[in-house]
Amino acid sequence: MAPGNSAEYYRKRRETIGQFSVPIARVKLNALTEELKKQNKTKTQWLNEKIDEELGR
Repeated sequence: MAPGNSAEYYRKRRETIGQFSVPIARVKLNALTEELKKQNKTKTQWLNEKIDEELGR
């Protein structure tokens, strides 16, 4: 990817994708990570499912 293309890519990405970051206890994060591995899900997939549940989708 050329440097100009890279900048444009990230500019467009920031228009449609947001960041969600919160600090949590390491022990909880490790437990969640292990559970998601068993379910073969990423944290992003899991969080999107939980957000959809909360929004009633």
